[in-house]
Amino acid sequence: MRTSAHSIFAAAFIASLAASPTSAQEIFKAGGVSFAAEIVAQGLDHPWGMDFLPGGEILVTERSGALRILSQVGLSDPVEGVPEVWAQGQGGLLDVKAAPDFEQTGTVFMTFAEPGSTGAGTALARAKLVRSEVNAKLENVEVIFTMDKKSGRGQHFGSRIAFGPDGTIFLTTGDRGDGRRAQDMMDSAGAVLRINQDGSVPADNPYAASDDALHLIWSKGHRNIQGATYDPVTDGLVTVEHGAKGGDEINLPKPGKNYGWPVISYGVNYNGSKIGSGTSAEGLEQPIFYWDPSIAPSGLAVYRGDMFPEWQGDLLVGSLKFGLLSRLDRDESGNILDEERMLKGAFGRIRDVDVAPDGAIWLLTDESDGAIIRLSRTD
Repeated sequence: MRTSAHSIFAAAFIASLAASPTSAQEIFKAGGVSFAAEIVAQGLDHPWGMDFLPGGEILVTERSGALRILSQVGLSDPVEGVPEVWAQGQGGLLDVKAAPDFEQTGTVFMTFAEPGSTGAGTALARAKLVRSEVNAKLENVEVIFTMDKKSGRGQHFGSRIAFGPDGTIFLTTGDRGDGRRAQDMMDSAGAVLRINQDGSVPADNPYAASDDALHLIWSKGHRNIQGATYDPVTDGLVTVEHGAKGGDEINLPKPGKNYGWPVISYGVNYNGSKIGSGTSAEGLEQPIFYWDPSIAPSGLAVYRGDMFPEWQGDLLVGSLKFGLLSRLDRDESGNILDEERMLKGAFGRIRDVDVAPDGAIWLLTDESDGAIIRLSRTD
């Protein structure tokens, strides 16, 4: 949640986006509060990522390759200049984030499945968003990271972006459907990477001077992280990743640590067979929370806002499998105390979760007729 001088205006602007929802409100009760769910926009092609601009508008990606802007007048036409994407399987245009200094620079970052001669791999691009009364376009587009080893497999691109307090970028990658890659320290798959905004290696990365690991690696042993954010409660990164059949995990990735996939897991293979050596092994980290059976987690946010003070500091995780929003109640130290499941089956597959400056919760649904949904308090 942004706290710039424009936050009051942005909160009012964002609330106005929902003033004329495309369908009637539905009222839900959970966590001791009553809240309304409004469909603010729909008709998107598998929306994947969103971010709030300082003035209150919202950037939204569609997996098929379009970047749009949601404003008071509705969804924009596709922004010009988006890089070519490999829109197959789970690949396409994925996450989007405005730079912390967007008000001064207009810089945005996007992840996408980048096509190559041997298939596709996760990539990160930066560009300047330039707007006129007629259209919006990206200028000075530069790919600052690309997965060297591309593959024709259509799954596990990872692809969330999170900024650290120092402005460095945490980028998540999946194992691309080949678990062995998550344990290969010379492979960027199955990892959290940490990158400067110009694409260079932060000098304090755990492997910045190593000859035996990629310098961008922050942590390894991840299957497919599709939710990531910087957590002010624990003052570090928090991620959520897909297991196989069970074993979806929440982790607090630390520099130089290995989170075990596919050596250990709390799930099993889809045919029911055992994964690796079991649930633990020396030198491999444990999740702070896991789901079994799997919920197929997606976007992740830490609740920080005034609208739902009862949920302050809680984790909000979308579910693709059950079409629900999981609220993980935490204490002041970040320990998970309980889980509450909300909105189950009400709107379809929830792909992303974000918290607006006014404290409302916004969701994307991963559907061919995808929607943008706002949750706001009614009691």
